[in-house]
Amino acid sequence: MRAKVLNDHGERTYAVVLDSGDEVVSALTRFAESENLTATRFTAIGAFSDAVLGYYDWDNKQYERIPVTEQVEVVSLIGDVALEGKRPRVHAHVVLGLRDGSARGGHLLEGRVRPTLEVILTESPNYMKREFDPDSGLALIRIGE
Repeated sequence: MRAKVLNDHGERTYAVVLDSGDEVVSALTRFAESENLTATRFTAIGAFSDAVLGYYDWDNKQYERIPVTEQVEVVSLIGDVALEGKRPRVHAHVVLGLRDGSARGGHLLEGRVRPTLEVILTESPNYMKREFDPDSGLALIRIGE
């Protein structure tokens, strides 16, 4: 993984390039921890050798795992980094393009990069924190004052 600050005036913006074999959620989490990111949004494009998507089952309050076991294009990856407790947590949704032109999408649980993933992260000066919501069973963003 390589990273560079693109802008440090107002909102800090980073370019992060992940390489073949990198797992995107864990790599972005490590980057967020190293840069002390607390309220960040990101977009990315690239490709995965395989991925695991998630569909949230409201009744069971857990993600159903949907494996994608082929090379795919990352048509769109959007998400945010917010604090959950005192640690940054990555939350991402992805649309994957398959060989036949069809698409699959959902919550990104895991994604193995091949050959690259180009991520642009922008940190907001606003404070965002995730708090457990008992109705949904999810950690949802609460915008601070």
